[in-house]
Amino acid sequence: MNKKISDIIFKNKVVLLFLFLCVGATIASKQPLTFVIPELFTRIARNSFIVLSLIIPVVAGLGMNFGIVIGAMAAQVALFLTTYWGLTGIGGFLATVALATPLAVFFGYLIGVLFNHMKGNEMIGGLVLGYFAEGIYQLIFLFIFGGVIKMNNPTLMIATGVGVKNTIDLKDTVKYALDTVPMLTIVEVAFYLFLIGTVLSVLIKTVKKQEVNWKDTLLRMIAAAAIYAVTFIRPIEQFLSADRLLLLSAVEIACFGTVIWQAVKFARWRWNVKKLGMENLSRSAQFNRNRAIANVFLAVVVYALTYVPYLYNILIAVKLPVMTYLCIAALCGFNNILLKTRLGQNMRTVGQSRTVANAAGINVDRTRIIAMIFSTVLASWGQLIFLQNVGTLSTYGAHTQVGQFAIAAILVGGASIQKATNRQALLGIVLFHTLFIVSPLAGKELFGDPVIGEYFRVFVSYGVIAMALAMHAWKKVAKPKEQEQNQVEPGTAE
Repeated sequence: MNKKISDIIFKNKVVLLFLFLCVGATIASKQPLTFVIPELFTRIARNSFIVLSLIIPVVAGLGMNFGIVIGAMAAQVALFLTTYWGLTGIGGFLATVALATPLAVFFGYLIGVLFNHMKGNEMIGGLVLGYFAEGIYQLIFLFIFGGVIKMNNPTLMIATGVGVKNTIDLKDTVKYALDTVPMLTIVEVAFYLFLIGTVLSVLIKTVKKQEVNWKDTLLRMIAAAAIYAVTFIRPIEQFLSADRLLLLSAVEIACFGTVIWQAVKFARWRWNVKKLGMENLSRSAQFNRNRAIANVFLAVVVYALTYVPYLYNILIAVKLPVMTYLCIAALCGFNNILLKTRLGQNMRTVGQSRTVANAAGINVDRTRIIAMIFSTVLASWGQLIFLQNVGTLSTYGAHTQVGQFAIAAILVGGASIQKATNRQALLGIVLFHTLFIVSPLAGKELFGDPVIGEYFRVFVSYGVIAMALAMHAWKKVAKPKEQEQNQVEPGTAE
C-alpha cells in the first residue's frame, strides 16, 4: 500500500505541487472565492480550446507543438481582414473561422513537412519556426498591409497609411460574438442539423441499398421534435433566450439529468430483460446497479450542497457563456472520437514507435502531417475564441505567448511529451490559471509589490516547460541503460 501511494504521488508530483501553490497563493492573496472562481471560469472559456489543440500532436509522437503560434497568426490575419471588411456578430465570427481555416491548413501542412525532416527535434524546430514566422507576420502587418495592399481605414491603419495599429478594438465587430449566442438559437440550430443529418443518413443508406432501421429513426425524430416543441413553452423559452447560464443552473441541470439518465437506463434494461431474457443480453446492455446508485447518490449530495450559503454565493456569481463551453466540450468529444478511428490508432502507433508503424504499413510522414494540420487549425480556432472574449486584438503581441502558456498549462495538468489527455489539459488549465489569477495579488500582500507575482507567473510557465524537457531527456537516457542492464543480468546469472 505504501508503495502504491508513493507511486501515485510520484506520478502526480507536478499536479500536487501546483495544487499546493494554488491553495497557498489563494490564501495569501486574501481574495474571496466569489472573485477567484468567476475569473477562473472566464479564463477556462478563453484558453481551453487552444490547450486542447495540443493533444493530437502529442499522441502522434510530435511532442508539444510550439508551432501552434503559427495557427494563432493565421487567425489574427483572418480577423484583421474581416474587421477591415466590416463583418460583425456571429456571422462575422464564422466568416473569420472560414477564412482562417484554409490558412491554418496550409501552414499546418508546411510545418508537418518540415517536422518530417527533423524527427526527434520537433519542439525545438517549432520554437525556432515560430520566431521565423513572427518576422513574416510583422512584414505583412507593418508593410504589406497599406504599403503593397492599399487600405484606407484610419481606425485600423497607422496615420501614414502604411502598417496596422498596435491595438484593434473588436467592440463593434466580433466581441462576444460566440459568447452571446442564445441557448434558444443553439437548440434550434441543433434540431435542424439533426433533421438534415438524419435525412442524409437515410438517403445514403437507401442509395447504397443498406438496411434502414425505420423504427429507431422515427423514434429519434419524434424525440427531437418533442424536445424542440418544449422550447415553445413560455417559461422555458424565456430561460433559453439568455446567452449565459448560471453555474448554479448548470449544476442543477447536471444533477437532475444524471438521475433521469440512470432511470432511463434502468427502464431500458428492464425492457430488454422482458423482451430477450437476462441470459441473452450482451455485456454492453447489462445494467450496473452499484454504479447507478453511486451516480444518483453523488448527484443528490451535489444538489444538496448548493443550499450551503457560501457555495450558493459562488455558484450564482459565475455565468457561463454556453456556446463557448459547448465548443470546448465538442473538441473534447472530437479528440476522443478521433483517437478511436483508424486514423487515430495510426497516430498512436506512430507516436509509440515509428519503426513498428512502418512495419505495419502506416504512412508515417503523412500521419504526422495530418496531426499537425489538425493541431494548427484547432489552434487558430482557439485563438479566435480567445480574442472574441477579450474584445481587443493586440496586433503584434496577442500571439507571442500562446505556445508557452498553453504548453505550460497542459504540463501542469500531468501531461508529458509522450502522453496527453483531455482530463490533463482541463486540470492543467484550472491549476495554471488559478495561479495566474492569485499570484499578483499574493505578491502584493506578501511583498507589497504585485510585479513580483507577475514575475513568478512567467517563471512558472517557463520553468514547467524546462522541467518537462529535462525529464524527457533523462528518460531517453535512462531507459536504454535500464534495458541494457536487464539484458546483462540473465547472462550473469547463468
